[in-house]
Amino acid sequence: MIYFDNAATTGKKPSTVIEAVAKSLKEYSANPGRSGHRLSVKTADAVYRVREKTAEFFGASGPEKVIFTLNCTHAINYVLKGVLKKGDHIIVSSMEHNAVMRPLINTGISYDIADVSLYDDSETVKNFENKIRPNTRMIFCTGASNVFGKMLPVADIGKLCRKRGILFGVDAAQISGIIPIDMQQMNIDFLCVAPHKGLYAPMGCGILISEKNIPNTLIQGGTGTNSRELVQPEFSPEKYESGTINVPVIIGASAAMDYVKNTGINKIYRHEMTLIKQLYSALKEDKNVILYTPEPMLGSYAPVLSFNYTGTDSISFSEKLSDYGVAVRGGLHCAPIAHEYMGTIEKGTVRVSPAAFNTPQEINTLLRLFKNEKNFKK
Repeated sequence: MIYFDNAATTGKKPSTVIEAVAKSLKEYSANPGRSGHRLSVKTADAVYRVREKTAEFFGASGPEKVIFTLNCTHAINYVLKGVLKKGDHIIVSSMEHNAVMRPLINTGISYDIADVSLYDDSETVKNFENKIRPNTRMIFCTGASNVFGKMLPVADIGKLCRKRGILFGVDAAQISGIIPIDMQQMNIDFLCVAPHKGLYAPMGCGILISEKNIPNTLIQGGTGTNSRELVQPEFSPEKYESGTINVPVIIGASAAMDYVKNTGINKIYRHEMTLIKQLYSALKEDKNVILYTPEPMLGSYAPVLSFNYTGTDSISFSEKLSDYGVAVRGGLHCAPIAHEYMGTIEKGTVRVSPAAFNTPQEINTLLRLFKNEKNFKK
């Protein structure tokens, strides 16, 4: 199958990642920090080295800021539910995923939505600034839309937050491994990462890098430290990592970061955007295709393209492509407010998201299927 659903999870993992996971099951099959024996200590040391690598990769201030979670959604819940309190106000963007919107609604905290301009990043920043109130505690936004690919001006929003004394959190699910992220330079307080996407890691682990304290934890339990005390430790990362962490996937994530770094993050991004531009250029000439964004440009868009095909709905279209051996995603992509904003809430979109392993020939195969309208008409 030709796999173009990498915004959901990268469909092919590097051999070094697979080997690292297999090796970890043999060499690190002990609970880190829970026992005094050599294998437990060895495993704890291996996990700590991954924290160090992660902190360096994302420009965090230290390895103790790196928290391993169940997934990126879990990390986002930690931030929104652990930091915000009654009386606070938060600003999110018009491109947010339900990973942000559902926990935010659950908190009951007041919020505003800042519109994202497809054409002018300075307008997007102004839209955020205009929503700031005296009780605004945080701006939390996606790094790029998982539906339409539009990148938000994260560094500029970070500057705004510092100027106004507001916390800044970023859902980096669609930009980690795609563009360089330096939390210190970009003034990011909370970074939530989905390693199984742009970092080519296995599924089953998220990363939260927390430069600021999160007062309330989602879960409490055993941490292997201060075991006599019945209250949760107050120091990071133990405060946030109750229970056994997913060591094999964490070791796999380490190898995945090496893959991205050795291949070159800019090289990967340029390759993926070349494929997106190839697809966009062809689709804009097809009378049956509806496009929703301007031509995706480097630095402004992630390698994600949404469209629709006249005469059929997005889900049926995607299912038909699957019958022809091509994997894409149709529907609302768990981002209804983005679809509301873009006017596609009723029918959703077909989303194509390439990765490093995809080729121009695979894009051409997809385009050849479009040439016969009978393939997709109801």
